[in-house]
Amino acid sequence: MKLLVVDDHEIVRKGLIAMLEGEHEFDQIQEAGTMEETKKMLTIDTPDITLVDVNLNGQNGLDLIEEMGSKKLATKFVVFTSSSRKGDFNRAKALDVDGYILKDSNVEDIIYAIKAVGRGRKFYDEEMTRQDQPDERSKTLESLTDREREIFVEIGRGLTNAQIADKLFITENTVKKHITSLLGKLGVKNRTEVALYAMKLWRRKGELD
Repeated sequence: MKLLVVDDHEIVRKGLIAMLEGEHEFDQIQEAGTMEETKKMLTIDTPDITLVDVNLNGQNGLDLIEEMGSKKLATKFVVFTSSSRKGDFNRAKALDVDGYILKDSNVEDIIYAIKAVGRGRKFYDEEMTRQDQPDERSKTLESLTDREREIFVEIGRGLTNAQIADKLFITENTVKKHITSLLGKLGVKNRTEVALYAMKLWRRKGELD
């Protein structure tokens, strides 16, 4: 199996190649550090698998995959990157890449992933697929009433019940009733857990903006 490693950091390329050279499945491993160099190598001697970093000297490796993928080359594209950005992962999936591997994965997982792609399987890092699937509480947010969602947001912003009541022009007792409903729907025990969950969503997904 022929492999092409595309990364603008030589130490990363050399390290990955050294790691894979001991595996008998890979009988030829080449490397490239720029998009232009990669394009030439892909057309002259197309590898079975091409590992591409997202960040290539200020250019986007996904642009390379999109351009070369349109040429229907007989290579399987695998993103090998430190980027865990959901936007990069979603675009990679839209381009139908055969794999998405994070560089901080352990050696065994990286080798396994590349071999899996070589055998015709797709391999997406578990961390990325976990981000891609909303947890049960995220799904539950969709069932909140408009008022419950407003209160959920304000709890995440650190407001007290009295401050929420003043802001929403309702009584504090009404706020407490809505919080009781939130506890049940979110499956948490107290107001603090509601606040922690709200802040977590705010940081990670911007859902409270």
